[in-house]
Amino acid sequence: MTDLQELIRQGEGERLEFKKKTTHPTRISRTLASLANTRGGRVLVGVDDDGRIVGVRDTEEEIYVLREAAEHYVEPPLRLGFKEVEEDGRTVLIVTVQESSQKPHRAQVAPGDWRGYVRVRDESVQTSSLTEKVLERSEPQFEKIPLNKEELAVLDYLRKNPRITLAQYMKLLNLGQRRAYRTLIKLTLHGYIRHHDKEQEPYYTL
Repeated sequence: MTDLQELIRQGEGERLEFKKKTTHPTRISRTLASLANTRGGRVLVGVDDDGRIVGVRDTEEEIYVLREAAEHYVEPPLRLGFKEVEEDGRTVLIVTVQESSQKPHRAQVAPGDWRGYVRVRDESVQTSSLTEKVLERSEPQFEKIPLNKEELAVLDYLRKNPRITLAQYMKLLNLGQRRAYRTLIKLTLHGYIRHHDKEQEPYYTL
């Protein structure tokens, strides 16, 4: 099995994204910003969502769009790494995005509209104002602190479940709202969990 096939076999996740092609800088800029804001990663251009290698028609054109996105549609701009790989007569472009020390990066989604993104599993999720404050403080590692039983319970729950809400945490440990909220925010600010508030009910992930 080649390195590329091995990479594809891992499937999309926090550090890996498949793209059939890059259509427009505004669309790919969200992915690039989210990877730089999280733990870095790679984009495989020329690979379908289901992991099928379709190849790219014009590598130079793809690189141009990606550079355009990274330099003009992400703020602060990003530097990307590019590698072309041949597989069964098709070319796949491996784009590397390093975790940034200049967080938070924002992507331009429309003229004058810049938004922050982070990776959650295999998606680029828009950041909340709280997440952006955390990103600004990161270097890029957070200050780790000793955790008590209530805090460890959150992490234990999230290792078995994709997300937790304030209401779920209150029920889990039979806590009052204020105390539960303070615990979740403390864990967020110290980098143990991530806060997302773009859905109807805010939630937390590892």
